[in-house]
Amino acid sequence: MKITFEEEVKQGDRFQFGENWKRFLSVLNDERIAEAEKSLQEMLEVENLQGKSFLDIGSGSGLFSLAARRLGAKVHSFDYDPQSVACTQELKGRYFPEDSNWTIEQGSVLNIDYIKSLRQFDIVYSWGVLHHTGAMWQALDNASLPVVDGGQLCLAIYNDQGSASRRWLKVKQFYCSGIVGRTLVSMLFISYFILMGLAIDLVKLRNPILRYKEYKKSRGMSIIYDWYDWLGGYPYEVAKPEEIFKFYQDRGFMLKNLLTTLGSLGNNQFVFVKQ
Repeated sequence: MKITFEEEVKQGDRFQFGENWKRFLSVLNDERIAEAEKSLQEMLEVENLQGKSFLDIGSGSGLFSLAARRLGAKVHSFDYDPQSVACTQELKGRYFPEDSNWTIEQGSVLNIDYIKSLRQFDIVYSWGVLHHTGAMWQALDNASLPVVDGGQLCLAIYNDQGSASRRWLKVKQFYCSGIVGRTLVSMLFISYFILMGLAIDLVKLRNPILRYKEYKKSRGMSIIYDWYDWLGGYPYEVAKPEEIFKFYQDRGFMLKNLLTTLGSLGNNQFVFVKQ
């Protein structure tokens, strides 16, 4: 019997990313959207996406679907989380109402029939998503299917830090276990993140507000909402960059661009080209 998204959340098996993204939309502005566009341009090494088709796997807030559409791409967005779908629809309603070149629906990258029902795309984009599916390697495989020959696959996957990653898995599981776990993890780690940031600011003789402004330049995101995304982001899997490289090399993809965490916490970012 297939378990629904809501049942997974109730059982403590899944974080409600869409609820977090809904709060993020309250701080979304033109500056953040421009930073998202810039990050796409830099990662894909393009000025615009005119004449290109763009598939956003796990659209989340909808910010990067919006950025791709503003750069000229024809966009199809989907997400497993109903609230994330609603967030993406909200952004389309704000900026591209009644636009036939941007379609949105609920779907799962693990549903092979759904993936095969999609046409092929010039760019398949899935930033920080596939490691939250509960079956990362299957998701990575399925994400390669809609890429047209010569097309690009743009991914971000959590770096494998060994024992540190296993400890973070326990934190995320406890966060999603219920209100007690969510409250305790939030109180402990949000306080820690704030105090550590202030300590670093003092050492660098930097105004703390500058740290938040600098973070906004990272893909247009918000440090506060990313903290909750990080603490609750479950399911959670990780991979070493060489594992991702080998996985796609075996499937006929060539690495075009790579940005690693240098062995630390965060996402390794990849752009592959399908041969």
